[in-house]
Amino acid sequence: MDRFEATMRAMGFDILPILPAHAIAAGALPRHHADPFDRMLVAQARVENLIFATRDNAITRYDVQMLAPAPGQGP
Repeated sequence: MDRFEATMRAMGFDILPILPAHAIAAGALPRHHADPFDRMLVAQARVENLIFATRDNAITRYDVQMLAPAPGQGP
């Protein structure tokens, strides 16, 4: 795990822990998506004001800022 974290940081990524505010926000989300981990990612994006990048159409039903797919790469 130490190597993974160091590699992510070297690539310019930040580690985002799951905070109580994220868990509360995830629990309050409608069940548009059956996967609780995906709902947690949506909650984190909303709480942290991040842009969500995915090809999962179910995520588009949530009120979350989305990265538009490249031309020819998505719906």
